[in-house]
Amino acid sequence: MFGYHHMRMRGHWGERQARGDFGGGEHRPWGMRGMRAGRFFDHGDLRYLLLKLIADKPRHGYELMKAIEEELGGAYSPSPGVIYPTLTMLEELGYTTVATVEGGKKLYTITPEGQAFLDANKAQVDAVFGRLKEAGKMFGGGRAPEIRRAAHNLRLALATRLQKGGLSQEQVHAVAAALDRAATEIERI
Repeated sequence: MFGYHHMRMRGHWGERQARGDFGGGEHRPWGMRGMRAGRFFDHGDLRYLLLKLIADKPRHGYELMKAIEEELGGAYSPSPGVIYPTLTMLEELGYTTVATVEGGKKLYTITPEGQAFLDANKAQVDAVFGRLKEAGKMFGGGRAPEIRRAAHNLRLALATRLQKGGLSQEQVHAVAAALDRAATEIERI
């Protein structure tokens, strides 16, 4: 299931990003094929998304991560390793300015060039937000925070135990049985 997995980004870093060419092209709706480890957004989507959120209201990086998570009903939260390099790129392109405020936090504000870029790419920006809302309904739908926390705890416990290694066949069966019991109980609710 989708949960805390990320969706694969269709695209790559390279000369296009350095030129500010965020791609346009045909965007495919997110589907089951994309639900595996990787990145959540199609090529260029995150830049449009961040710039639009900043245009709506100047924000800190953490606020941007939370805004995206809320748009997706808690189904996905971008990592700082995804957000901050993109914010740096937007600044280098002249689309945002950064002011350091209390506590050393950076506040991102859109520039006139950034607003012109958004205006020129309105169709792509609208498409990104449309897919974002669609995915939020499909994968998040406003799940209770208690369930998200519990699912995260389960995932973390499982990953931690598997990283330790050295599981006996009996332990492997015990873990699989516990996961199967949890799945069965959830299906019955």
